[in-house]
Amino acid sequence: MVSESKQPCVLGIDVGTSGVRIAALDAEGHTCAVAASGYEGAERRDDPFAWWRGVEACFADLSREISLNGIAAVAVDGTSGTVLALDENDAPVGRALMYNAVCPDREVVARLEVIAPEDSPALGEHSALARAAFLARQPGVARVVHQADWITMQLGGGAVSDENNALKTGYDLSAGRWPDWIAELGFDPGILPDVVPAGRLLGLVGGRACALGLPASTVIVSGTTDGCASFLATGACEIGDGVTALGSTLVLKLLSDREINAPAYGIYSHRIAGMWLAGGASNTGGAVIRAHFPDDELADLTGRLEPDRPTGLDYYPLLRAGERFPINDPHLAPRLEPRPSDDAFFFQGILEGIAAIEKQGYARLSELGAPPLKSIRSVGGGAANPAWTRIRRGLLNVPFLDACSVEAAAGTARLALRALTQ
Repeated sequence: MVSESKQPCVLGIDVGTSGVRIAALDAEGHTCAVAASGYEGAERRDDPFAWWRGVEACFADLSREISLNGIAAVAVDGTSGTVLALDENDAPVGRALMYNAVCPDREVVARLEVIAPEDSPALGEHSALARAAFLARQPGVARVVHQADWITMQLGGGAVSDENNALKTGYDLSAGRWPDWIAELGFDPGILPDVVPAGRLLGLVGGRACALGLPASTVIVSGTTDGCASFLATGACEIGDGVTALGSTLVLKLLSDREINAPAYGIYSHRIAGMWLAGGASNTGGAVIRAHFPDDELADLTGRLEPDRPTGLDYYPLLRAGERFPINDPHLAPRLEPRPSDDAFFFQGILEGIAAIEKQGYARLSELGAPPLKSIRSVGGGAANPAWTRIRRGLLNVPFLDACSVEAAAGTARLALRALTQ
């Protein structure tokens, strides 16, 4: 039983690569419950009906743990760049093209390189716009939407997207519309959804949402991407707040008071909550560590580290040549020599190298116009390593704050909660 002071108020639905997760938050932003449902197989992640079955399963679990009667708002996040074709009845036409899929028609990608502005986030072989253009030209397709859009539609919202999901599909944030040059890809831009800012009230839920247990008074809030949701989940909310993801790669995100776009470094800014979220991803990270040490040795090696005594090894840890952020050099070679005989010393050198790249990354964002780093919250597997945290603290010299949550669903719920309080 949830206490009266912590009754669930909002829900965030995260449609991810491996399954669906839903977080319930109270009016103060505290997590009341989380439900998860994995897809039936890896091949099902591109099946919109599998997405919806995951939503239904999560609601069934939540309803056994908490009361849904007081849910005032719900919002959805999805994988950035996943697009889906719909027919004239808004039913899916085939499976979705996922965020990491190469456009099946290489001519679309080539045409995009000619017509799109050079700073457009829609460029590249993994372009969401290229995938959308390919789907739009298939028989029986009346509309192309993003993953989060379709789930929102099932809840009762119209064919509306948010600025975060629409960014990589070519949406022009400055003009507030789909640009005219999209028509040169051979389809009518009107096939794409209307776009509103993330966190905008869209209206009341519909019949399918009520069948899940939501009251008819629940409002739908426009959602966001999974990446933006993960940032919001940490509780970072002030200009200069940074979030470092220490996963297989190193991903930095910084809340800014101005838009920062630097395509050469893979940097584009999402507009969210009246601010800008800028970030970049380095090719360094946990994948480099795993290439040199098995997971079962890391705990022992961590215990032998001396974070207050720098090794001086000056590594730039990469799996292979090539880096985009904070250095833009496709030929940059890994620097992991000399290798000492002591594995713990070598491990510490790698951790110091990744931390130095993190520092350089935030400095690069500041150099490009972002505010100075004011605080850090850390997520990902590497965030649990206390010695590495101590190394990073010494280099970055800003307060390290605890993340409120690492659940993207909680970040989306926070977006819904903010919409209610505005």
